[in-house]
Amino acid sequence: MAYELHYWPMIPGRGEFVRLALEQAGADYVDVARLPEEAGGGIAAMMDRLEDEPVRPPFAPPLLKDGDRVIGQTAAILLYLGPRIGLVGAEEADRIWTHQIQLTIADMVAEAHDTHHPVGVGQYYEDQRPEARRRAEDFCRNRIPKFLAWFERVLAGNVAGPEHLVGDAVSYADTSLFQLVAGLRYAFPNAAARALARAPRVVAHAERIGTLPRIAAYRASERSIPFNEEGIFRHYPELDFG
Repeated sequence: MAYELHYWPMIPGRGEFVRLALEQAGADYVDVARLPEEAGGGIAAMMDRLEDEPVRPPFAPPLLKDGDRVIGQTAAILLYLGPRIGLVGAEEADRIWTHQIQLTIADMVAEAHDTHHPVGVGQYYEDQRPEARRRAEDFCRNRIPKFLAWFERVLAGNVAGPEHLVGDAVSYADTSLFQLVAGLRYAFPNAAARALARAPRVVAHAERIGTLPRIAAYRASERSIPFNEEGIFRHYPELDFG
């Protein structure tokens, strides 16, 4: 039975981290909200799924349905999927470390989002521009370099070599770091370029993951949703402090 992924059909967002893992694994999945309504898809179907769980309801998309199991939160979904689709090591230590890296990626994604919505998620960006500029300047000057330096350290410290974050094979942490770097380059091209110039292993890693056959084919297809100004990574030139 195919996995059911439920996420907003108009943005890559947090759902893209799950999509990339599924694509790299060659897993059978259905992106439900992107299906026509007459085929049981659409946003309404996704929202119905959110409301269908009376005991353990997900808070928000993305959510994954696997038979009777419904899992929310990107990192939890990948923790669940990893051993089932072959994108995490067999040892418990490797699984915990991969999950830790994913949670750190989630921290950075949240901070990237908060550059354009530092005051209120329900308010328009235009209503919080001064605060957004302050938040974005700190993110660009301090947080991007700090996070990327940590990923650089992780790659350098991998005993199997800097080609992967954990062990000697692709994990969901690798595909997620690739997406994170792509998002930073889109939203903050100047700041990302400056920080990445000091993180050569991260740059090489992103290039390597991006050329994996399944990832490259997916990214070149119509199924891959481009970054845009409705998602997490938004390019507002005034927030790019390079």
